[in-house]
Amino acid sequence: MIVLLSIATALAGDFYIYNVNLIPIVGSTIEKGSLLVKDGRISDVGKDIEPPKDIPHIDGNNQWLMPGIIDVHSHMGVYPWPGARAHSDGNESIHPYTPHVRAQDSIRVEDPAFALARSGGVTTLMVLPGSANLIGGEAAIIKNRPAQTLKDLRFEGAPRGIKMACGENPKRVYRDDTDGPSTRMGNLAMMRGIFQEALDYRAARQRKDPPPMDHKMEMILDVLDGEIRVHVHCYRHDDIEGIYRVMDEYGIKVASFQHALEAYKVRKMIIEHDTAIATWSDWWGFKMEAYEATPYNAAMVKRDGGVVALHSDDSTLVQSMHLEATKMLRYGATEQEVLEMITLDPAKLLGVENRVGSLEIGKDADLALFSEHPLSGYTLVNKTWIDGQLVYDRYPDTLNMSEGEIK
Repeated sequence: MIVLLSIATALAGDFYIYNVNLIPIVGSTIEKGSLLVKDGRISDVGKDIEPPKDIPHIDGNNQWLMPGIIDVHSHMGVYPWPGARAHSDGNESIHPYTPHVRAQDSIRVEDPAFALARSGGVTTLMVLPGSANLIGGEAAIIKNRPAQTLKDLRFEGAPRGIKMACGENPKRVYRDDTDGPSTRMGNLAMMRGIFQEALDYRAARQRKDPPPMDHKMEMILDVLDGEIRVHVHCYRHDDIEGIYRVMDEYGIKVASFQHALEAYKVRKMIIEHDTAIATWSDWWGFKMEAYEATPYNAAMVKRDGGVVALHSDDSTLVQSMHLEATKMLRYGATEQEVLEMITLDPAKLLGVENRVGSLEIGKDADLALFSEHPLSGYTLVNKTWIDGQLVYDRYPDTLNMSEGEIK
């Protein structure tokens, strides 16, 4: 017997949704298509699926289903709501480099912002330390599940990442310290110094009388060995070039530049280095290094073949990432490019594109259901699933509602 259920009742990791417009990201839109989820993963996607009869069957009411949105620059949990000094746990600003600290150790799992992000269809997040330090610490890659423990939030198998910074922030924070840095040249000199210090530490550890293990140095060695993805807070094009001078010298690959408001000026260099950028749609002018921005930045890098993710960097903005993406249609990006900027490209930036970012067989069933096309200014996120589990429901009781009422 086929069990017909409302969308709200699909709580298990197995379900079948039909009569829904599918945006797979890697192919054309499938109108009035269907998708099968088994064991929390996408088992089939298309038009003529023969689903098992013993799992929930869901009428999608001609709504729009796409992969869950991925935000690669978040401070939720480390700067939780309500904002207060007692909750400010994102910057360990006691020294210009603190590679040994981990964002996961500051995350307040019950930050209300996580739930509001789910209401915007956001399913994966990179929670970063702040940008006070040249090397701020290890990032936390999480699935935005309802959780009471950090273990329940972890994106198991996701590559590790580390947050670094250059430009105004570190030199502002440490300008009064005896050892600085207080200038841009001081920033890069100190970066070179820490990388060389780690290499010297490795050599010393091979001696008969090795120094004690140093967690800071071990983390930097992981960076030098390519064991951890490097994400650099950076605005100006000359700072981007400067970071490459240092990283190329030590054979370090930069996975992403975060914010990257002047990426358009050096986009060829960025693409040649196989580096992604994460940026806003149109934020600018809030400090000196953010003045030469353009809302065409993301589209220019994307059009030339770059990997571009739109990010929030804000616990309010994250609730409407699809609307932020919609703005890019005004600034030169195609619909396909815009959708990739909040799904597949951020997955590539994180190194998890084999798990999330598109509706493909075998990928995690992280899904967002919209009342209208996701890039419509009138659309609403009605449902969000993570690993096939319903984690957000705008209308908990839709069993007796018509298609028009659901929208």
